[in-house]
Amino acid sequence: MPPPPLLPRAVLFDMDGTLTQPMLDFPRIKREMGIGDRPILETLAKLDPEARCIAEAVLLRHEDHAADHSTLNPGCHDVLNWLDEHNVKIALVTRNSRRSLDRVMKRHNLPFDVMVTRDDCAYKPNPQPLLLACDRLAVAPADAWMVGDGSHDVQAGIAAGVRTVWISHGRQRDFAEEPWRTVQDLIELLAMLRQAAGV
Repeated sequence: MPPPPLLPRAVLFDMDGTLTQPMLDFPRIKREMGIGDRPILETLAKLDPEARCIAEAVLLRHEDHAADHSTLNPGCHDVLNWLDEHNVKIALVTRNSRRSLDRVMKRHNLPFDVMVTRDDCAYKPNPQPLLLACDRLAVAPADAWMVGDGSHDVQAGIAAGVRTVWISHGRQRDFAEEPWRTVQDLIELLAMLRQAAGV
């Protein structure tokens, strides 16, 4: 049993599947983009400008729809409010576009100190967006947690030197990298934060 964690100075959150319930149908998006089973953003970066423009329009259309119909995972507001009350800074680090993120923020009125999207820099699993978020928050990576439900979140967190908390949603881990902690959902994350604060 690991010792109780210390309360971080900042928490970096993934969006889709972490704060919001996942709505993007990636196999369908890939079919419509005509890229086979290749990863979406990595493949977009390799396309010629005309093909990329067409494929990116497909992705943006799906992201817009998902953002406009998004719902929050249980415990989302509770976690964010608790962190605010305890002076823990919060950032959102997503592979989504800025326009998708802005729609989600407007729909749910979420209070983030910093937001980093794929339009700002390299995207997860590259550690750069996490390091950028920490820099903008004026927090050392070692004093932050990365919270996400995907392998990219864990890989980026490990590479950035940020403690990674993987939200499993009851799934078995299907990637090799081992997160620092695993929780079932945001409700269990809040319990861990309270433990870290000694409350």
